[in-house]
Order: sequence, then C-alpha cells, then structure tokens
Amino acid sequence: MASPSKKRKRPKQSSSYHTLFPVEPFLNSLPSSKADFTRLIAVVSIAAAVAAACHFIASSLNQQPKPFCDSTTSDPFDSLSSDYCEPCPTNGLCYDGKLECGHGYRKHGKLCVEDGDINKAAKKISKWVQVHVCEAYAQLLCTGTGKCWVSEDELLINLNKYKMRDTHGMDEVVYIPARQIAMDTIRSLLETRRDNHGVEEFKCPELLVSHYKPLSCVVRQWIVKHALLSMSAFALFMGCILMASRAYRRHHLSVRAEQLYHEVCDILEEKPLVSRSTSGESEPWVVASWLRDHLLSPMERKDPFLWKKVEELVQEDSRVDQYPKLVKGESKVVWEWQVEGSLSSSGKKKRNDGSAPKLKELMSSSSNIERRMHAGWNFLA
Repeated sequence: MASPSKKRKRPKQSSSYHTLFPVEPFLNSLPSSKADFTRLIAVVSIAAAVAAACHFIASSLNQQPKPFCDSTTSDPFDSLSSDYCEPCPTNGLCYDGKLECGHGYRKHGKLCVEDGDINKAAKKISKWVQVHVCEAYAQLLCTGTGKCWVSEDELLINLNKYKMRDTHGMDEVVYIPARQIAMDTIRSLLETRRDNHGVEEFKCPELLVSHYKPLSCVVRQWIVKHALLSMSAFALFMGCILMASRAYRRHHLSVRAEQLYHEVCDILEEKPLVSRSTSGESEPWVVASWLRDHLLSPMERKDPFLWKKVEELVQEDSRVDQYPKLVKGESKVVWEWQVEGSLSSSGKKKRNDGSAPKLKELMSSSSNIERRMHAGWNFLA
C-alpha cells in the first residue's frame, strides 16, 4: 500500500533575499499610465532603428564590391551572372573583374562617361586631317602638284608637328586617345586603301574635294568642261554688244546729221538775205566743202559717213539746189537756197538763236580767202 504523500512545506525566503531584490521598487518602475507606456515604446523603437542602421552601415563597409562581368560574356546581363558580378557598362571594356573605359570616356563610379577635353581635341584633330588630305587632292586637280593618296605615316608625322605648333598645349594624356578617336573618324569620312607595303592611305572623296578648290580653279575647270557652251555664250554676248554699239552709232549719226542739216538750211536761207543787204557784193550760194569744214569738228571730219548723211538730206530737200561751179579756178559743188523767205518758223527762231553770226563768220572767212588769192595774182603779174 502506498504511503500517503507528505506535503512538502515551501521554505521561507530569508530576509537577505528581500534585501537584494526588493519587489516594490521594480513594480514602481513600470509605466503606471498610458502616456508613460507610449513614451517607452517610442524610445525602444528609436533605439532599434539606430541599431539596425549601424548594423547596415557596418555590413556595407565590410562588404566587398562585386567584380565586373567580362565583356566577352555572351549575355553580361544574365540573371545568374548578375548575382555574382556587375554588368559591364556601355563604352567600357571589362576583363578579370576590372573596368577600363574606351577612348574618349573616363570612369565615373560604375559608369563610363564622355570626356569633354578628349572629344574636343579629337574633333579638332580630325578636322585638321580632313583639311590636309582634301587640300592636297584639290591642289593636284587644279595645279597638278598635290597628292591624291596620303599615307598614314605621313599624317602621323604632320600630326606631331601640328601638336607642337598648337598654342593650347595639348598634353599627351589628352593627345593619344584624341588622336585614336580622330583616326577612327577619318576612316569613316575618307576613302582608304593599303599600298604594297600594307600602309594605310587616305583620299578625299570627289564630292568633298570640290569644297576645297579655289574659286579661280572652279571657274577655269567649268569653262574647260563646258568649252562649247562657253564659246557660244561668249560669241552671243559679243554679237549683242556689237549690234548694240552699231545701233547706238547709227542713232547718234542720224541725230547729229539731222542737227547739221538744220544748220545748213539756216545758213543757206540767210545767205540770199545777206547778199541783198550788201548790194550784191557776196554770192547767194555757198560752197558745200566750206560748210563742211565750218560746221564739223576735226574729230567729226574723220567720219565720212556723217557728212555723207548730211548731203543725202540736202539732196532730198527741194528748197536747196546744188550744182557745180568754177570757184577761183577750181570746180566746186555749191548749194543755193531757192525759196524766197522762210517756209517755217523754225528757221527764224534759229536765226535769232545764233545762225546769223555763223553765217557772217563763214562769209568773212570766204572773203579773206578771196583777198589772199587776189593779192597772190597781183604779185605774180
């Protein structure tokens, strides 16, 4: 028979235990109100956030960066490879986990950004190479002294001289990659080939070389190319000028001849009146050659068509009679006015304008000639 279980008595706590761990102060430290409990939760939350941030920063600083995926990988952005390496950025070359940016680009974090100084220098160098090659070809086409193909070695030598003459002081760090970019650009702009020794040569395209020819060369080549058209246009132009000059000369000759014809009519009309006023001492006719020498200037006398035109106008005039007459032993053609008075008011107007002085001058000159001839005859007698 089992013995009845004896009740065990709990040992009483000693007084020293109550002294070390008092119960009442611990109960007093708990929040006694809702506001105190809210403040407690806020403090605990802030402490937890600070601890989490410190842990994240410490882990980030201690974490090793991912290497870059090799550029030779068929798919650098593959999900499996991207877990272990960083995809190689654009314009970059990645090998063995390291990143190297291409020519004209510089490393900025995990990216390759464009280098402004290198690209600016590359554009400047490519422009110089283009001008050098195209001007050489243009000189060959115009004068025959230039070059059609320029070798790469010659370009590099001239580029080094150009770098030394550059006033901006292009340093090697910028010049080397800029030259490489410029040569790549030139290969896409100019025609290229390789000679027998494998050296690359450059030539300016035909469409581009025309912009580097001097204006005189362009005009000369155009004339040679269109020689037949140029000769036809020149002949047509000269023909137009000749026809215009002849038409102007005929017009000027006609106007001047008509002016002289009116002066001749005025003189012939006045001659009978003057002859009657002098009691018949002077003749009513006038020698045609005397009128010609009196009215024409020395320059106009060299033009035989002018006075011939005047004679034609006089012959068509029925008021004037012309006939040969022996004057001082020589046969002369004389003109005589056959109408009494004037048939038009223009003659009177012109007499008032100064035709009478001309007539008097002509008569005085003819009388002087007669006196000289009489004096010569008396001396011989």
